[in-house]
Amino acid sequence: MSLPRVLLTGGAGFIGSHVAEALLSHGYQLSIIDNLDNFYDPARKTDNLAQVRRVGKFEFFELDICDPGALREAVRTAQPDVIIHLAARAGVRPSIEQPGLYERVNVAGTVNLLELARELEVKRVIFGSSSSVYGATNRVPFSEDDPVLHPISPYAATKLAAELMCYTYASLYGISILCLRFFTVYGPRQRPDLAIHKFTALMEAGKPIPVFGDGSMGRDYTYVDDIVAGILSSLEYRLPLAGVPFDVFNLGNSHPVKLAELIEHLEVATGRTAIRDCKPLQPGDVPLTFANIHKASRLLGYRPQTRMEDGLKKFVAWYRGSRSHDLEKTA
Repeated sequence: MSLPRVLLTGGAGFIGSHVAEALLSHGYQLSIIDNLDNFYDPARKTDNLAQVRRVGKFEFFELDICDPGALREAVRTAQPDVIIHLAARAGVRPSIEQPGLYERVNVAGTVNLLELARELEVKRVIFGSSSSVYGATNRVPFSEDDPVLHPISPYAATKLAAELMCYTYASLYGISILCLRFFTVYGPRQRPDLAIHKFTALMEAGKPIPVFGDGSMGRDYTYVDDIVAGILSSLEYRLPLAGVPFDVFNLGNSHPVKLAELIEHLEVATGRTAIRDCKPLQPGDVPLTFANIHKASRLLGYRPQTRMEDGLKKFVAWYRGSRSHDLEKTA
């Protein structure tokens, strides 16, 4: 039995490029969509695609998911059985500055894909959502059946809106759709604006790192290989025959780490002492993310394997040996 044809959006990005490598190594026929935008240096994404090409061949479409015509042509050409939709405008704080852009890409762009899945009878859609949808909640750990979702940034609100559109399309048209809520993913190729990458770059350069709040803010840091394993498992998951063919899963580590502890771990991984520049909390930041992964473990066989200490060592080794290091030395 042949493996399904997969169309991966956002395949040149951090998580997407790792997913692409895993799909190719498992023998999937792969097509990638990415617009190589300038949210961060497009050269990083080009490098990511070069790494993916070392694993296997794939079809690449450089286009914006907000362009329905170009998107339709790509999906028709790729003829996927499954769409893994990771393309998005990411980042909490930038979303506060540009909410309209985030709504256009994350909500309208997702609807464009769902419409094509309906029109071209794609069998399954896997949507990359975010732990941000839980927002400011006192209920921990965060559970998929939590009825109280209070997103506190435009980014979080757009991810939740896209999930609701996914449910609507599953209900109306019988498309099998899974929404995967990622919890603070880190690892090689991580975006340079994210804390672990930013802190490592500054510590390596002997510069102060910005510490927002008192260091007690906690994040459920999840190594990218564990996220990829969860995504691949979701390809094989069979939804129940009864009811709407839709489900939601948390993909996290289920071990929150405080910001102060993260910095200490990075000091060990880099062998450098951090210079802390204390700043007030920023709008849109939630105090804690903490994944309940019982459902994903039971139904997807999802079991994260990477301890933070080991994941950070791998990240620092990648950073020191990568082009990212060269780009940031000259920034």
